[in-house]
Amino acid sequence: MRTAICNITTAGKRDDLVVAMLTYAHNSRLTEHFFIKGLKAAKLEYADVLLLGYFPKRPPRKVIDGALKLKEKGLVRFIGLTSHNRRLFPELAGEGLFDLFHIRYNAAHRGAETETFPYLTGDDRPGVVSFTATDWRKLLKAKKMPPGERPLTAAACYRFALSNPAVDVCMMGAKSTAQMRENLAVLEKGPMTEAELERVRMIGKHVYGK
Repeated sequence: MRTAICNITTAGKRDDLVVAMLTYAHNSRLTEHFFIKGLKAAKLEYADVLLLGYFPKRPPRKVIDGALKLKEKGLVRFIGLTSHNRRLFPELAGEGLFDLFHIRYNAAHRGAETETFPYLTGDDRPGVVSFTATDWRKLLKAKKMPPGERPLTAAACYRFALSNPAVDVCMMGAKSTAQMRENLAVLEKGPMTEAELERVRMIGKHVYGK
């Protein structure tokens, strides 16, 4: 990815990229050190997103201030936070410190539908990026399926997440060009029908065991 980013930037197409950098440092000085080191390695003047992760509770004020300092310097455009604590996001949303939230959401883990999404509303709400759409591939395994059901495809998992209007971006993984094309085709299909959603929810409930 570093080579690809360098090539695209050198070709004068930096504006075509949205580059996000993730830190698990939980320390403002270490975050800045590794963030700047990452920019230099990728030959970038700035990153579009700095994602602070992983935080089960509110990040220390020094960590938040350190990230905002990088934003003020123009080294990053947006600050995000990743957590499995779904109730944390509504608490932070009203403070206006974060531009986006990284939220676990898939057919097996749908708690965000009641604990998070209803509280992130309005035109100025933080963006929502969902991750682990396949529940670490559990939703893709035949042995995890209810009797008589075919396993979901990765593309179906991504489409399920994107069918929720609260989700702006869904993280995906692809091992080949063919998989990448299959995944991107989800954007052309649009949201799932109610019948499709019900099937995916049923499978997710079975996989989760609740």
